[in-house]
Amino acid sequence: MKQRMQVQGTKRSWNSMISKDNASSLKSGTNMYEYYTGIFQAGTSIWKREGLRGLYEGYWSTLMRDVPFAGLMVMFYEAMKDTVEYGKGRWALGSRWQDQNSFEGLVLGGVAGGVSAYMTTPLDVIKTRLQVQGSTKRYNGWLDAFQKIWNTEGTKGFFRGSTARVIWYVPASACTFMAVEFLREHFNDKIQHDAHEVASISMETTLQ
Repeated sequence: MKQRMQVQGTKRSWNSMISKDNASSLKSGTNMYEYYTGIFQAGTSIWKREGLRGLYEGYWSTLMRDVPFAGLMVMFYEAMKDTVEYGKGRWALGSRWQDQNSFEGLVLGGVAGGVSAYMTTPLDVIKTRLQVQGSTKRYNGWLDAFQKIWNTEGTKGFFRGSTARVIWYVPASACTFMAVEFLREHFNDKIQHDAHEVASISMETTLQ
């Protein structure tokens, strides 16, 4: 629903597009979906026209995008974090730089998210086109979409919208990893503090 509502533009422009498409698809008997005024109306319309399958259109292509993206992002983040930790030890940076985990999460997370988002843009393009086509099927599945985009648009077609995707994921990933490092740091401190108290109590009990 989100994808279709994002690409439809104004109601006037969408209705004009529908009229042109319907005029060219009279032989096939398939028409484009109507203009959506809200999420509930969109869900109801998709359910009536396309059934449950319409609501889950692009589900597998979404997994094919998100799983590699998440894996690459974590891999890049951990690799950069290890490099930074090595640099701290190598150049013996002071304690001021040793406790900047939240800031590191912000910067490294943003870089990792941006690079991963760019690398998985082709998967996002295929997913989006499968989701917005509606009942007027231009692509018959993931492989068909891949072949048609490659044959008609080449490499450039797979990276359409890459800039917007990177701009979205850099701050999102930065905030995510900053929060992760903040929570990890504070929870680790609390666990260590609790462990120290337990050890002290155990020693006192033993001595008594």
